[in-house]
Amino acid sequence: MAIFPVINLENINGDGRAKILEQVEDACQNWGFFELVNHGISHEFLDTVEKMTKDHYKKCMEQRFKEAVASKGLEAAQDEVKDMDWESTFFLRHLPESNIAEMSELDEEYKEIMKEFAKKIENLSEELLDLLCENLGLEKGYLKKVFHGSKGPTFGTKVSNYPPCPKPDLIKGLRAHTDAGGIILLFQDDKVSGLQLLKDGNWIDVPPMRHAIVVNLGDQLEVITNGRYKSVMHRVMTQTSGGGRMSLASFYNPGSDAVIFPAPSLIEKEGEGEEKKEVYPKFVFEDYMKLYLGVKFEAKEPRFEAMKANANLGPMATA
Repeated sequence: MAIFPVINLENINGDGRAKILEQVEDACQNWGFFELVNHGISHEFLDTVEKMTKDHYKKCMEQRFKEAVASKGLEAAQDEVKDMDWESTFFLRHLPESNIAEMSELDEEYKEIMKEFAKKIENLSEELLDLLCENLGLEKGYLKKVFHGSKGPTFGTKVSNYPPCPKPDLIKGLRAHTDAGGIILLFQDDKVSGLQLLKDGNWIDVPPMRHAIVVNLGDQLEVITNGRYKSVMHRVMTQTSGGGRMSLASFYNPGSDAVIFPAPSLIEKEGEGEEKKEVYPKFVFEDYMKLYLGVKFEAKEPRFEAMKANANLGPMATA
């Protein structure tokens, strides 16, 4: 079985750049997921984020989750639960406008740490997008520009905890899906596993690694690369014991009014020698999200087909 890609960014600006770019390209084409080490965010800072996130769950969310589980009768489930996830979450919006100041349950120290975390992850997301541009032969900043729309990208962090579950064979932590957006950076628990991706028909564990950042590609990058890179189905499995699993998933997505379409230069490259037209649709990101929210846990291909059928943006510019 292929080994899950772990990429060391330590020498990205040195003589190791070509090799690292090659590893990123292989991961994007063949996995849709990879794990980063030596990514520039200090271990001490990540330890602080992890401790404060787990403390916040214990203090503010654990009891509420137990009450919600009891009220829905989930612990007594006899059949597979297909319409609910075993997770406790809240969402922090960073861009275009932050909502952290409005999160009254978060103490001030945690708010400040999460603002700093968001900035570091935003910077790393943009660095990665430029590495993808380099591999794709697109001008530096192309992906960031496409994501920008009129107000800049949308960017936020889903903070999740997955407590031990008495029926892990019946209840998923998070049901299988692809991510709708752009590039997703995940800081996950290094002691409790659970995240899996679908590769070649098999579910493969994304290994927990201390201080690593997991990266996965969303549907928008599949469209922009005209399928050279693909978003991948993934899920979170529950555990019966071993403590809860923590996950901070940060989504660097296009702005709501950003127009998404296959990069013309990639279609032209693919078309050499034979006529090749774009496989993927052109659409406004907000329209895609409206569709996605209703069918998140279904296959992505019908979403792309629906956006093609509803296309009303006229001919695609090639320059």
